[in-house]
Amino acid sequence: MAYSSSNLSAISYANGFTLWHYRTDDLIADVDNVGYFNDASKMLRTGDFVFVNAGVEDIPTHGVVVVLSNTGGVVNVSNVTQFGAIDTD
Repeated sequence: MAYSSSNLSAISYANGFTLWHYRTDDLIADVDNVGYFNDASKMLRTGDFVFVNAGVEDIPTHGVVVVLSNTGGVVNVSNVTQFGAIDTD
């Protein structure tokens, strides 16, 4: 699958920073690759955070990625820092 603009929402913004949310059936291994967010390059800025719910219909992963660079329309985000990855009960 590929990036879908209807799944990206701004949560909050201030001082040149935006906190985003993105939900997708795509696996996190695809979402955190260079270029996945290229179609959103006009909105995403270096340093923005994106809360991600990926693989929601298959292998769910929840966490945050940071926009590391956005040059010439090519967006690179960090590897995901996962939330709730371990459930010991």
